[in-house]
Amino acid sequence: MQSKPQLLAWVTCDGVHVDPGSGKHTILGIFSNIHARQFPLVYPFMVWFLTLTDCAPGEHRLKISMGFGNANPQPLLERPFASQSPLDRINLINEIRGLPFPAAGEYALLIEIDDEPLLATNITITTDTPPRPGPAPAPGLS
Repeated sequence: MQSKPQLLAWVTCDGVHVDPGSGKHTILGIFSNIHARQFPLVYPFMVWFLTLTDCAPGEHRLKISMGFGNANPQPLLERPFASQSPLDRINLINEIRGLPFPAAGEYALLIEIDDEPLLATNITITTDTPPRPGPAPAPGLS
């Protein structure tokens, strides 16, 4: 019986540097939400970095889908990758450019390997909200 691929890391960030000498990955600017002043927002660039293990030897397919609220996630990215052994740690750097967010809220993300769900998570988009008028402070208080 084959084991299911396991997700060791999932990070949204500004960039990933791979050291040419050691092959080590340096993750830059980790974030879990985005703040926007107006909509629609087109986010210029982000990286979805993930590390997998327990992938059977051979070719595999990563698919990342996104949906707003309860909407069915739509595929954003599909890419092949290879595994030599289930013991491998496979780092995948996925550059995302010009990702549209039509409104503030929760955007569901679905990560699949070979059409099998591996992770369901989200990214939150927030916005400035005008301050609500409140009661005036009592005299002599500030």
